[in-house]
Amino acid sequence: MTRRFALMVAVLALVAAAFGQQALPKAESILDRYIEVTGGKAIYEMRKNEMSVAKLEMPAQGIKGTMTAFAAAPDKVYTTMELEGVGKIEAGVSNGIAWEKSFMTGPRLREGSEKVDSMRDATFNSPLLWRKLYKKVETVGAETVNGDECYKIELTPPEGAVETAWYSKKSGLIVKRARVAKSPMGEIPVEFITLDYREFNGLLMPTKVVQKAAGAEFMITLESVRVNEKFGADRFEPPAEIKALLDKPKAEPKQ
Repeated sequence: MTRRFALMVAVLALVAAAFGQQALPKAESILDRYIEVTGGKAIYEMRKNEMSVAKLEMPAQGIKGTMTAFAAAPDKVYTTMELEGVGKIEAGVSNGIAWEKSFMTGPRLREGSEKVDSMRDATFNSPLLWRKLYKKVETVGAETVNGDECYKIELTPPEGAVETAWYSKKSGLIVKRARVAKSPMGEIPVEFITLDYREFNGLLMPTKVVQKAAGAEFMITLESVRVNEKFGADRFEPPAEIKALLDKPKAEPKQ
């Protein structure tokens, strides 16, 4: 009799596992819920551009700074960071060009997978356009992040590595994101913890982001957001050093 019970326990375990998988909501519904809980489709659609200002901090290194970011539909971005005692970092995307200019690398164009990721990141109102940005989305499990029970979703873009996101079961908000970023130093796992959502112009946004990459931890604190500003025509133009790289003939491939 005991052996028979053991056999049934195994069968019931399989049934429970199957029902547990079925209980997970589809990723599509989780992503659409995020649009609604953060403000709704109409709020996203009224936004044509955005200017945000944030404070930066690397606690372990004692480094502080500021970041100003400009973004506009459909996929334009210009970001500048000023780090105390370190220097200035600029990056941008416009007209199919992704670039960076920093004290570490000098001016350079982002190419290959790094460019693909930058172009996707530059998509304005990206939560509203997830169907365009990803060819596949899937709920792969449920995990607890910082005490918040979450659904874990994998998002597969047409090009580039799979991204992972954790959405709170209770609030529907993003709690954490993770991906492998391409850089001149190679592939770097990056993790973003999003905290303290607040409303800006009708849209809920995280005001604190903890970014972990290459053994370093950054704290980004959002201070202000302005939408539908009148940007100058040259706001997203790359600097002269980047334009010089664009005009430079590409090396012929080796035979």
